[in-house]
Amino acid sequence: MKLIISPAKKMNVDTDTMEIRGLPRFLDRTRLLCDWLKTMSYDQLKALWRCNDAIASLNYERLQHMELEEGLTPAVLAYEGIQYRYMAPHLFSWEQFDYLDRHLRILSGFYGVLRPFDGVTPYRLEMQARLAGSGCQSLYQFWGPSLAQALAEEDDLLVDLASREYSRAVTDHLPQGMTVISCTFGELREGRVLEKGTQCKMARGEMVRYLTEHLSESPEAMQAFDRLGYSFSQERSTPTHYVFIKKARAKED
Repeated sequence: MKLIISPAKKMNVDTDTMEIRGLPRFLDRTRLLCDWLKTMSYDQLKALWRCNDAIASLNYERLQHMELEEGLTPAVLAYEGIQYRYMAPHLFSWEQFDYLDRHLRILSGFYGVLRPFDGVTPYRLEMQARLAGSGCQSLYQFWGPSLAQALAEEDDLLVDLASREYSRAVTDHLPQGMTVISCTFGELREGRVLEKGTQCKMARGEMVRYLTEHLSESPEAMQAFDRLGYSFSQERSTPTHYVFIKKARAKED
């Protein structure tokens, strides 16, 4: 069983907490992307990144001095988004870190597929970024079936805890025989299950934490997930789509 999750835009450098355990599998292809990005002007990169000047300046400076094999941070400690805060990897035991190493994979527009302790450097490149002038129209085209093939070599069962932007880079190319279990975290509104972006990110991170704390080896273990007010909905779920419903807050008097 492999758990796939999205990266986060905000990243940090932490070379002290833990040593990296290896380099990303697709580092040669990452170098191609890095070289391509370095040919772009500040204004071109700001448009590509779709961000304000403060964020663009930070990432432009990072890009000019980017080293892909030095001063690296373990991937699971490098990302600072909501999902990672709720995963809280800094609090895991060594046994739990080993579980993460076996089961967790992070999808990335820049690195492709990352193991939790692959060494990474801060970057900004979302999977939906357009690659005009690079020889490919999109990162989906750039990566093609390679990410799905890499995951299929490791396991025949994926638990999809990534956003659609990232999961489609894998699920659109999976070979026959692969099973993917997707998850919905939502609230019931007039008989429909509605998802909210921030709450979904929180729940996905909490789910990774839950499975890691229990050292779970099968997806069925997710059905006992009861954190952040969620519970498994047997009647709304299928063998390959797990639905978790968040209890509605009681109205205040």
